[in-house]
Amino acid sequence: MKNTLIAFFCLVFLSQCAIVRQDEVGVKRRFGRLIPKVLPAGLYIRNPLFTRVLRVPTRTLSMQIVLEALPSKEGLSIGSEMAILYHVQPEKAIDILKSVGKIRNGEQIIMSVLRSASADVSSKFFAKDMHTSQREVIEKEIAAKMMSILGDRGFVIENVLLKSIKLPAGLSQAIEEKLQAEQEAQRMEFVLNQERKEADRKRIEAEGIRDSQKIISEGLTPLLIQYKSLEVMRQLSTSPNTKIIITNGKTPYLISPQE
Repeated sequence: MKNTLIAFFCLVFLSQCAIVRQDEVGVKRRFGRLIPKVLPAGLYIRNPLFTRVLRVPTRTLSMQIVLEALPSKEGLSIGSEMAILYHVQPEKAIDILKSVGKIRNGEQIIMSVLRSASADVSSKFFAKDMHTSQREVIEKEIAAKMMSILGDRGFVIENVLLKSIKLPAGLSQAIEEKLQAEQEAQRMEFVLNQERKEADRKRIEAEGIRDSQKIISEGLTPLLIQYKSLEVMRQLSTSPNTKIIITNGKTPYLISPQE
């Protein structure tokens, strides 16, 4: 009997408790009216007959959406899969509950705002921009546009992500061909630069050989040539091999014995 009473009182106590987790805030609703006080994470006592604690998540939430017909600047329809990262401002939890009720309703509002903002922004860019570095610019402009539309409702758009882009078949092929042509042009420019460097190297080498030959030719005076000839004759005269030397006294001519 005693254990039964203890269990009963424990159940009664627990029914009066409400827990708000660390990734959310709470707002009490009594007799259908919201109490103007935001409850941080913790344990709270309430009257289960008249009071409820509504929880509003404050962590970063993610929503996925597929848009089939985003307009581009040239009038094409672009398909896109997008993701939105957002969170709720804790101090705005009461205003959000008053204006949209549940967070699910707030998500529907964010989704509608995304459709409008993405259409407005994408119409300012060419379809090919969504495949280039302009993609990040487009994402940031959509997020800024959404924040300007949502105003001070309590939702903060952290990021808008273009997960995938689906271009018309002909345009996609044209963009790929253009990118390939640009890569080929860059490759040819690299080859031309290498050829120019090789030509410069050969020209410098030829100039070095020319200058070397010029220096040598300028140094070959008649007296130096005569002196070198006499040196050769002296070396030949001391050689043990049989040779016939014909000379005019200045330049030796060798005739081998076989001749």
